Amino acid sequence: MLRKFILSVILIITAYIANAQKRPIDPVYEKYLDFNLARLQGEVDKLMDLGEAILPDTAKLPAKARVNFYFSIGQVYEHNEQPQKALDFYERVAAAVPDYYVAHRGIGYIYLDRANEIQTKMNAATDLAVNKKLAEEYRKTVRMALPHLEKAQACDPSDETLDAIKTLYKNLKDQEGLNSLDERLKQLSAHCIDILEDK
Repeated sequence: MLRKFILSVILIITAYIANAQKRPIDPVYEKYLDFNLARLQGEVDKLMDLGEAILPDTAKLPAKARVNFYFSIGQVYEHNEQPQKALDFYERVAAAVPDYYVAHRGIGYIYLDRANEIQTKMNAATDLAVNKKLAEEYRKTVRMALPHLEKAQACDPSDETLDAIKTLYKNLKDQEGLNSLDERLKQLSAHCIDILEDK
């Protein structure tokens, strides 16, 4: 994983230098490069402001840079405990690059956290009607989490993710889903992207 991060850093810096030498930079793209530079330098206190300055003009970014930015701003929101905003951007990334499993991992874990919160409320509920409503909300949220967690597991296996997936199927009492998991993971692993290009 560290190797992939270092490669990403080198690619972004190379792109930054190459673009600086070629032509005048569009102001929005320049903000995007500043955002990436701050991210690479660990200037987390600046990221939210830099990212939100780009948001109104993301349509002006090249398509791949826009997708890359969406993922990065999603991470900023997630790390700032704003999972709904992060989810919105991760879903845009997953729609644009369906095989980019890192976005799927983010989506899956956000839904998993929601499901866990709902389950806690469900376990504490004493009113039967409230419990029934929460149980339905739990099932719906788990069904939202599972395909994303499975894509992440297929492309980058982890015991934690696999355990979460199996637990969710058991909680749903979905033995068929659990029994067919290995075959689905095998199929999903055929197409995996682990680095987004921005050019």
